[in-house]
Amino acid sequence: MATTLTPSTQTLLPRTLFISDLHLGTRDCQAALLSRLLRRVRPERLYLVGDVIDLIAMHRRASLPAEQQRLVARILRLARSGCEIVYIPGNHDAAMRRLCGLKVHRVSVERRVIHETADGRRLLVSHGDEFDTHVRMAPWLMALGDGMHQFVLSLNRWCNKTRSALGMPYWSLSAAVKGRIGAAQRYVEQFEQAALHQAAREGLDGYVGGHIHQAGFRARDGVLYCNDGDWVEHCTALMESHDGQLSLIDWQGRVIEHEPVMEPQSPGVLVGA
Repeated sequence: MATTLTPSTQTLLPRTLFISDLHLGTRDCQAALLSRLLRRVRPERLYLVGDVIDLIAMHRRASLPAEQQRLVARILRLARSGCEIVYIPGNHDAAMRRLCGLKVHRVSVERRVIHETADGRRLLVSHGDEFDTHVRMAPWLMALGDGMHQFVLSLNRWCNKTRSALGMPYWSLSAAVKGRIGAAQRYVEQFEQAALHQAAREGLDGYVGGHIHQAGFRARDGVLYCNDGDWVEHCTALMESHDGQLSLIDWQGRVIEHEPVMEPQSPGVLVGA
């Protein structure tokens, strides 16, 4: 992933910001880092792309620490200040889908939306759990992977507590481990292919989602895939500038990846067909 740093003191005023997988209510939520980003980034529109509140985890152990409460308050202040906020519930906050079509505290709740960029592209925005059925992996392997993921997340917590005590910045141990596991990468590739296929089927220019905690871009046959990452491991967001260009930023507001140059789509080609 190519890295281009923006000045650390610069206030960013993007057209749109996409964030997902905050998992509020869990010990893994990096609320302080996201709050730090939202102090620097002032978008006109903010998409909360699912798994904002981890209702599954909170059913087992209800917890919303002060830092997470402050983050919620900051997001609501953005809404009151005129930022258009759209909340798309995911699989961990699926109970919120019963509110789709309503506006709660100036936040619109939707199942999925079509976002039009400043340069006229139309992108499907959804959490992404609807593509789980398209991923071909043995159930036992999925269960093993989930167990390993939770274990690595716990190591990630302790690793960054130690780094913080030593005055070192956040670093994702869990992301580094997952990047070296072949089965995890195959899962990501199948997910990306399913999302690209759906966008192409609907005649759209691309897709934006979260769910798999793997930030990045892919471009195939003229269709763009964007994943904004998460706020338990990678701590990244997707940002649209006022000319419509998309880029991934980290918790410090640094640009870590720009969208790829698109190749023209071949006539009659359907992604994933």
